[in-house]
Amino acid sequence: MKNRYNLRSLAAQAISQVLEQGQSLSTVLPGVQVHLVERDRALLQELCFGTLRVLPQLEWLLQQLMEKPLVGKQRTLHHLLMVGLYQLLYTRIPAHAALAETVEGASALKRTQFKGLINGVLRQFQRQQQALVDKARQHPSSHLHPSWLLKRIQHAYPTAWQQIVAANNQKPPMWLRVNQQHHQRADYLQLLQQAGISAVADEEHPAAIRLLTPCAVSLLPGFAEGWITVQDVAAQAAVELLAPQPGEQILDLCAAPGGKTTHILELAPTAQVMAVDVDQQRLDRVAENLQRLGQSAQLHCGDGRTPQDWCAGKQFDRILLDAPCSATGVIRRHPDIKWLRRDSDIAELVQLQQQILNAIWRYLKPGGVLLYATCSILPEENSEQIATFLSQHPDAQLAELAGRSQLDASAQLGRQNLPHPERGDGFFYAKLIKMSFG
Repeated sequence: MKNRYNLRSLAAQAISQVLEQGQSLSTVLPGVQVHLVERDRALLQELCFGTLRVLPQLEWLLQQLMEKPLVGKQRTLHHLLMVGLYQLLYTRIPAHAALAETVEGASALKRTQFKGLINGVLRQFQRQQQALVDKARQHPSSHLHPSWLLKRIQHAYPTAWQQIVAANNQKPPMWLRVNQQHHQRADYLQLLQQAGISAVADEEHPAAIRLLTPCAVSLLPGFAEGWITVQDVAAQAAVELLAPQPGEQILDLCAAPGGKTTHILELAPTAQVMAVDVDQQRLDRVAENLQRLGQSAQLHCGDGRTPQDWCAGKQFDRILLDAPCSATGVIRRHPDIKWLRRDSDIAELVQLQQQILNAIWRYLKPGGVLLYATCSILPEENSEQIATFLSQHPDAQLAELAGRSQLDASAQLGRQNLPHPERGDGFFYAKLIKMSFG
């Protein structure tokens, strides 16, 4: 990529890869950002994540502003227009600069003949902005969720669905986990204060800190040395509930990108940890995280449905199964989930989770603990999944879970946290103990 680039065209291309090719932003963006200066990396992320967060609103606005949509080879220009609208609506970028850079994006996309169209549509929006925005708020698309997902959330949480949707549509808080092998949390809070970074300690989770304003990891004291890890507080709770002990044999299944693997080793440095993931590229990120924190674990690329291929008959004291799921609890962190997921995915994921649970249960020692966790808020993947498992495994006992939960009345089994503006993501946990008979 040349030194001179147009960020708006890069954002439009990234959004096209998500919406037209089904790729995730977390896959697309790193390859683009590596060529950018840090300030531009942050802006590109803001443009892509923000546009996908409010996609239905931008689509509706374009329908009002254009007689017919741009299709086929011009589809990327449609996404460029969305990026332009997003800047005018949601960023502090001066309108003239947003307009000029977005129009210039057409040249960067080798569609110079469309500069007039891009300019005309965005200027028309500026003239009609207040009236259009007021009208958009009354439209069903104002919930900013696909209809199938909205219906599922409304059905599962008839009294809380509006809170969930509102939380999903917000930017996520940035949470840190202090590596207490290096610092006590109070000491690290002082280091943040000295660096001019405002933060608060969480009341329930002993290593958790929430930044009042997110910042680049390069600004965090000791990040490269492994003093802290960026990890949502709800994800931190999973390893706390697992409660790893020194010297135990522990399996972290579906381990990538490794936040929970490193947390296990922070709490129990002498534990023998095996981290397994089906995706080698994502497993490489586990290795990177272990290296940054100066830890070691046994890494295997393998399928959770076939542990006999990588387990070598080993039995574990504790298993953390962070099951593949719909990720409906982390939409605020990954707004592309709303447009990549399909209603039909849920039944397939439930079946996959069931297969992994059944397969790995045989490798848990009698008296051992399996913590089932998802970043989903859908009961089919969570409490209903556990109810099915318990009905089929008389040697499985559900343990009581201590700790605070948010709006968890719907979870008959396990603990269901819902996304909250100042707290964690949507997460489910169920702690299963393997009973010994005879």
